[in-house]
Amino acid sequence: MALKLAGRRVLVVGGGAVATRRMPALLAAGARVDVVAPALTPALRAHADAGRLTWQERRFVASDVDGAWLVQVAIDDPAASAEVSVAAEERGVFCVRADDREAATAWTPAVTRHDEVTVAVTDGGDRKRARAVRDLIAAALEETPQRQQEPLRGHVALVGSGPGDPELITVRGRRLLARADVVVADRLVPGMLLDELRPDVELVDAAKIPYGASVAQEEINRIIVERARAGAFVVRLKGGDPFVFGRGGEEVVACAEAGVPVLVVPGVTSSIAVPALAGIPVTHRGVAHEFTVVSGHVPPDSPESLVEWPALARLRGTLVVLMGLKNLPAIAARLVAEGRAPRTPAAIVQEGSTDAQRVLRSTLGEVAAAAAEAGIKPPAVVVIGDVVAILDGDSSVIDG
Repeated sequence: MALKLAGRRVLVVGGGAVATRRMPALLAAGARVDVVAPALTPALRAHADAGRLTWQERRFVASDVDGAWLVQVAIDDPAASAEVSVAAEERGVFCVRADDREAATAWTPAVTRHDEVTVAVTDGGDRKRARAVRDLIAAALEETPQRQQEPLRGHVALVGSGPGDPELITVRGRRLLARADVVVADRLVPGMLLDELRPDVELVDAAKIPYGASVAQEEINRIIVERARAGAFVVRLKGGDPFVFGRGGEEVVACAEAGVPVLVVPGVTSSIAVPALAGIPVTHRGVAHEFTVVSGHVPPDSPESLVEWPALARLRGTLVVLMGLKNLPAIAARLVAEGRAPRTPAAIVQEGSTDAQRVLRSTLGEVAAAAAEAGIKPPAVVVIGDVVAILDGDSSVIDG
C-alpha cells in the first residue's frame, strides 16, 4: 500500500540524523510536515527557514498527533518513543518507529526509484538483506526500457553530456537521450552515449558540418529547428555544459524565434570537473576564494578578444582557461607581463575524465614550453593558481 500524502499533515518527532534522512521523501510527496523537537540539524533548520516544514521547538505532547495522517518517530529514547506510539495508537494513526520496528504500526522500506517506478522492499527485520534486494532491483531497472511516455514531439532539449566520461551525464540528460528521435552531437560528446541510441534515431554529427564556425552554427540552428518543426524530439547533445562556451544561448534564441519549445539540461562543466579529477580544487580555504573561467580560443592581443587580461593578472584566485592550448604561449606571456608571477603554479589536463587523461604540472612561466615538449593535445584545460600546488606535483606528465 502506498500513501498519498500530498497536502496531508505528517508529524515527525525528533530533529536529528534519522529525521534528516526521512525528510526529503516526505517533502517530495507533498506532505505538510510538522517537526516537534528541542533542536534541529542544520539541514532540517534550512528546510524550516525556507518554509518547507514547520518546527515546534519543544518536546512532544500527545495532542501533537491530532490531525496527523502519519507519525514518524525519529528519536532514540525508548520511553519517549513509546509515548508517541501510545498517542498514535489511541488516535488510530499509523506510526513509524526508527528505534523499534516491532513497536511500530508502519515500516519504512528500502526504496529505489527509476523514472516513475518506485519499488519498496520490506525486510522482516533484516535491513541489510532488504537493501541488497533493493540494489539488485535498481540495477535491473536501469537495464529495462523506460515507460512509453508521451513523446516530446516538436521539442528541443539542450543536454550537457559532461567532460568526457559517459557516466558523468546527468540522470535527466540520459533519460531524455533515450527518448530522442534526432540527436545533434558535438565532437566532444562521449562516444559510448551515442552507442546506446536506438537504431532508428537520426544522428547528426555537428563536427562534420562544413564552413566556418559562424556558418556551421547557423546550420546547426537550422537543423534542430527544422527537425523539431517536422514533429521530432531533438536532443542537442553538447560536451560539458550547454551554456559554458557551448553556444547553447544561440540555439535557445534560434528555437525561441522559431516558436520551438526548449528544455535545458545543465551538464557537468569541464572547467570544474576536469581539474577536480586531476586532484586540483579550483577553490581552497586560505588559498583561493574565487575562480574565473575564460575562453582562450582568441589570442590576448586580438581585437576580437573580450577578456580583460590585465584584470585577470591582478586576481589572486584561480584562472581556468578552456580552448586555450593553441594560444597558451601568448596567454602565459600576457599574464606575466601584466603582473602575474612567473612562478605561479600551473597545470594542463588533457582529455580529462577519460582513460586518456594526462596531467602536466609546471609554472606559468614555463607551462607553454612544457606542454609543447610533452606533446599535449586538445581538448585540454589549463589551470593557473596556487591551488595547483595543494596536492604535491612537479613538472611531470601523469598518464591516466
